[in-house]
Amino acid sequence: MRIIFAGTPDFAATTLAALLTTDHEICAVYSQPDRPAGRGRKLTASPVKQLALQHQIPVEQPLNFKAETDRATLASYQADLMIVVAYGLLLPQSVLDTPRLGCINVHASLLPRWRGAAPIQRAILAGDVKTGVCIMQMDAGLDTGPVLQRAEIPIEASDTGEQLHDKLATLGADTLLKTLENFEHLQALASPQNDAESCYAAKLHKAEANIDWSQPAEQIDRQIRAFNSWPVAQTPWQDKMLRIWNAAVIAPPHQNAAPGTIIQVDRHGIDIATGNGAIRVLTLQAPGKKAMPVTDFLNAHPLKAGDHFG
Repeated sequence: MRIIFAGTPDFAATTLAALLTTDHEICAVYSQPDRPAGRGRKLTASPVKQLALQHQIPVEQPLNFKAETDRATLASYQADLMIVVAYGLLLPQSVLDTPRLGCINVHASLLPRWRGAAPIQRAILAGDVKTGVCIMQMDAGLDTGPVLQRAEIPIEASDTGEQLHDKLATLGADTLLKTLENFEHLQALASPQNDAESCYAAKLHKAEANIDWSQPAEQIDRQIRAFNSWPVAQTPWQDKMLRIWNAAVIAPPHQNAAPGTIIQVDRHGIDIATGNGAIRVLTLQAPGKKAMPVTDFLNAHPLKAGDHFG
């Protein structure tokens, strides 16, 4: 098939890389405009754009598709299909209708659960035991179209947002390639979603990273795992804001301590009381420093039982 690919971050670049190994023709790539990145805030091309340029594929970067010229450019590629993966734009119906076979999306959840921008992290935060990917025929709604193909995996108790992202990126690419092998048949059999079972995966905000130690240990553990590697769970300590990258739920000792109180410190970790249970911090980061194991952190920042976070 003659395919237009639309995507922006690493998750989408994994799918594009897989497509480039097939006999399908990638006639154009659409990606978000270059954004400032890094300490120097230099304009930087997205991972998808960088990969497309390496393979001499034309790249388009419209702000949206409101201009007739942008819609005309899209139509000029005469694509059979447009594949959308974490592109960053809600496509209007005029765009969805342009390719001969319409537009499909690789979405990182088991739809209709977790429609929206942050399905991977929301699944961890909610304590879901499984997740997956869906190949969906796009319509004008937000992740509401019929599903052509789905694949699921368990969410392991130790999975971080970054680890689950990488698993689902690979699963999404593999599932898409299988879908394309028998596409028009699967398209004809696509299953409508049950809107009554849907839930919304809102975009992540930095304020959500602040740990409330009065929450149960299991919920704080999910927060730490879900927000690794962005925005990273954090807690005040003295005049610093510490970022917590890795932790584990532990059985607390038989003593009462206010949430946020350090109940034990040793080479195994920093044990902190919560609203129910305790958390053992394993990897953390001081401002301006790299993330480090507790043993290294304690060499520069002595902590003791009775100290308080939050």
